[in-house]
Amino acid sequence: MVKVSNYLADTAAPIVQLSAKSHFEELSTDEKKYAHHFSKAGHWGSKAVLRSVSPESEKIYDLILEIHRTVKSDYSKIEKELGATVVKSYLEYASQFLSNLGNYKSFGDVKFIPRISKEDFETLVELTNSETVLQLFESVKEDIYSLDDNNILLGWNNKGHVTGYYLNTITKEEAEGVNSALASKGIMPENTRVEKKSDTKFIVHVASKDIANATGYYPDSIDFKLGDKPASLTFKFGDHSAEFSKIAEHLEEAKKYAANETQVKMIECYIESFTTGSMNAHKQSQVHWVKDVKPAVETNVGFIETYRDPSGTRGEWECLVACVNKERTEKFGSLVTNAKNFIAQLPWTKDFEKDVFTPPDFTSLEVLTFAGSGIPAGINIPNYDDVRMNIGFKNVSLGNVVSAKSGNEPTSFVTDDVQDLYNKYRVDSFEVQVGIHELLGHGTGKLLCETGDNEYNFDVKNPPLGLDGKPVSTYYKKGETWGSVFGSIAGSYEECRAESVAMFLVTDRKLLDIFGFKTKEEQDHIIYISYLQMCRAGLVGLEFWDPATGKWGQAHMQARYAIMKTFLDAGEGLVSLEYTKDDFSDLVIKLDPSKIETVGQKAIGEFLNKLHVYKCSADVVGGTKFYNDITSVSPEIRKFRDIVLEKKLARKQLIQANTIISEDDVAIKEYPETEIGMIDSFVERDI
Repeated sequence: MVKVSNYLADTAAPIVQLSAKSHFEELSTDEKKYAHHFSKAGHWGSKAVLRSVSPESEKIYDLILEIHRTVKSDYSKIEKELGATVVKSYLEYASQFLSNLGNYKSFGDVKFIPRISKEDFETLVELTNSETVLQLFESVKEDIYSLDDNNILLGWNNKGHVTGYYLNTITKEEAEGVNSALASKGIMPENTRVEKKSDTKFIVHVASKDIANATGYYPDSIDFKLGDKPASLTFKFGDHSAEFSKIAEHLEEAKKYAANETQVKMIECYIESFTTGSMNAHKQSQVHWVKDVKPAVETNVGFIETYRDPSGTRGEWECLVACVNKERTEKFGSLVTNAKNFIAQLPWTKDFEKDVFTPPDFTSLEVLTFAGSGIPAGINIPNYDDVRMNIGFKNVSLGNVVSAKSGNEPTSFVTDDVQDLYNKYRVDSFEVQVGIHELLGHGTGKLLCETGDNEYNFDVKNPPLGLDGKPVSTYYKKGETWGSVFGSIAGSYEECRAESVAMFLVTDRKLLDIFGFKTKEEQDHIIYISYLQMCRAGLVGLEFWDPATGKWGQAHMQARYAIMKTFLDAGEGLVSLEYTKDDFSDLVIKLDPSKIETVGQKAIGEFLNKLHVYKCSADVVGGTKFYNDITSVSPEIRKFRDIVLEKKLARKQLIQANTIISEDDVAIKEYPETEIGMIDSFVERDI
């Protein structure tokens, strides 16, 4: 039985301005125009995000914006009829919906519903006196409020969960069959959605401006096997066609203000990809993107991360537009310069590391635009394995996301005597963690691959020794990737590996010195709070674990739970969860700082080495069992979930600015840190 109170929209959620104004205003006019058109292109992909979340999300989005336009941002008339509390609760739902671009949390994939009754919502709609608003509400009112044991989560729709990636009921086996059929023809699935027409016939919808196949490599159809049954799929182009026409239009405008020929080539590949649906063109855009070193305006756009597709292969649209923070970037430059020294300390043998580490561009950015369902603190892309290994990658730390903080965020499960220290160093510790995570976490490792016919990037006759001391017997076959082999666990597993690298190296005082922490006292504080933050993240991560299904709804929190569990299992008094009350209301995390560089370092090193070797050697059987075992929630820890939910904090909502272009310049407009400010920012994007 669903406990409705666990799924109500957040109340009193912190709303924080994601400000990049001072950095934007330092740009040249051409750079501002470049940023403006890239931002517009990115926001035009918002409907693609909504359509990938749930069938009702797009109409709820339209409903919220149409209500706002109809009342002209003035809800006073409705307040007189329904009261300020009802209107406030509606606005909180609307703001949270827009912040997540859907009615499922981008961080957790859990549904949320308004705190007002369906009847009050309907009265609010009627008070707008708009037939359009009324029709929109009628079309989604049941879906807005529907809650059962299954539809509270994103996942496979044949099990009752919700997804927008599959346009009708499909099984995991059928989706994997389609994925294998696409892979057999070298077709990447990130920009697709799948429709099942019958038990043996499927349509693959390709995101593109064009409604006909103009790529040159998509066949008309593919025959394949589902178990013993013959099956086939055909392609339909033009998914999100209207929006992708606008995306291509704004990228054409952005190209006029490109800073160099590399940016021009990158944008041309983007335009080809979004016009024709070619993921090969998108991959080529990333080759140019990696080569565009230290631009004044950093951008990236496409179907990037695959966390929310239950099969772990289809991407979610996102677009980054950001300005460089020169002071922070200099700090990260020193980390890149010294990267080889830190990589040498990692707990695996050289057989599982790249022969040559190519230093990436590592930049601290102030985000102007992040179009998508949620904004990360750091990014390491591209996700194409061959581009990463053969060309390189970039790391970016999103500085104004890392530092975005509302004024009064309490910290649960931290002892009273540590609160002040925690609050003083939480942002600094997180910045260090993000830096290590992105550069030395995602940036390290060598996948043992068959690179061509009987060609390998390792000695296949004398392969490296695995965890059992014997030569590994698995590797990535020709055409296989990390994601295609490890499937749905790949995203969380890799986040766990990167987070573990951060925990392993955060005790390196030379590294902390690069980040500006010079004294032993400051370094001790950073190390302690980094470990404490990770343990706390693992504990509060229980919010994103569903006890009914055993399913984790958030890749990063599953990863952090695994690390907390590793520290708990290390014993010797390193970490403990302590309480005296039967309801666990006084539950706190106890961490012994004197054990971090001994017990903690040993435990995380052994754990990390296993994660890494399983990944690099394509040992999907051993790796999956290992990861599922460490992320399973035992009764001893499961008992804390209720108090975690009771004490959970509303997640920050970040309001992004808009840019307004004129013939001579581009102005930037920021919004008040209120629910109405959030809605205004979306309405004024005019997409």
